[in-house]
Amino acid sequence: MEKSATATAHGNLYHVEPHPQHARIQRVILSDDAIGEIVDVCSKHNVLNLEYTPFARLVLAGQISEQLGEPFVQLLRQILHDRATGGLTLGLQGRSDDTGLFVIFATAIVHLIGLPNFDAMTGKYYARFVVQHEDKSDSYLRKAYRKLYLHTDGTYVNEVTDWLLMMKMAERNARGGRSRVLHLDDWEDLKRYSQHPLATHPFTYKAPPSKNVNAEVKRQTFFSDDEGRPCLCFIDQFVYPETREQGAWLNEMLNSMEASPATRPISLPVGEFVMLNNRFWAHGREAFEPDPGLYRELMRLRGYFAET
Repeated sequence: MEKSATATAHGNLYHVEPHPQHARIQRVILSDDAIGEIVDVCSKHNVLNLEYTPFARLVLAGQISEQLGEPFVQLLRQILHDRATGGLTLGLQGRSDDTGLFVIFATAIVHLIGLPNFDAMTGKYYARFVVQHEDKSDSYLRKAYRKLYLHTDGTYVNEVTDWLLMMKMAERNARGGRSRVLHLDDWEDLKRYSQHPLATHPFTYKAPPSKNVNAEVKRQTFFSDDEGRPCLCFIDQFVYPETREQGAWLNEMLNSMEASPATRPISLPVGEFVMLNNRFWAHGREAFEPDPGLYRELMRLRGYFAET
């Protein structure tokens, strides 16, 4: 469902408008005054202390809430919980290129929403990783010249993964490589696949060594939210079907999502993140254009919603 392009103002601190590349995603734009207040708060914290002291992350979030107001917190939560939207972008709008500040800022925002899961790939509550011209990793996450197919996060871990955040930290010589997103309700084949007999089959998921997760988990591809609407749990790289029929069904489903006209690219500037409800948004990435000097650093956080 497309929303109007009318922006909604909230005092002189921020306003909200549909993202120009996808009307379901809400673009939260901070005023210069708000960015100044955020930078001032974040500059009083350091990344190492946030990594080592979990309650410091909540203290930081509380300070941001005090500066921007409780309506700001409720706005972010409402956007992410609302099935009609479920996604937002937010950033510091070119005011800084300090990647440490980006980590602190994103940490503050996610702790207004809920709590992040432990990211075993890096041994922290977040992950930073680089996409470059050459790569020897064991997953497509860092493969610059191969499309990262649509998927959801948290498929191979036991933690609940309600949301994810991806932030562009830095880049050079990067052409292509835009994020690609699909809202389930816009997918023309949703009913066909979510009501298939294999939709609720418990598939086995296993991660490659780089993820530092040894356990196997069983996941249904489709499950229902509290209102009976279909939600998705899927990634092509880590699912292990047991029959040719299962493999063919998964492949057909993935091809349908990839070919859907509802799958769209969105661009992010450095210092901005996209945050999505992981239950009904699938995400991926375009291939980059070849360049020996290609460099893009990204940050990932993912976790679960707060109770209140």
